Amino acid sequence: MPTLNWIGKEAVVGHDKVVPFRLLRKVKSASVGDNSKNLIIHGDNLEALKALMPYYVGKIKCIYI
Repeated sequence: MPTLNWIGKEAVVGHDKVVPFRLLRKVKSASVGDNSKNLIIHGDNLEALKALMPYYVGKIKCIYI
């Protein structure tokens, strides 16, 4: 099976466990309508993915990074 290896990989293997959960905050000036089910998140991808976990587990159809 193919694997992905790089110099320093061992140092970052558990990094996702160190990054804290953050709450998502709606920006009304960037929102269109109140009933939209779509979500655009601007920020660090690891923090964004961790913020989605508690609320959207099993409900997400597509993530574009």
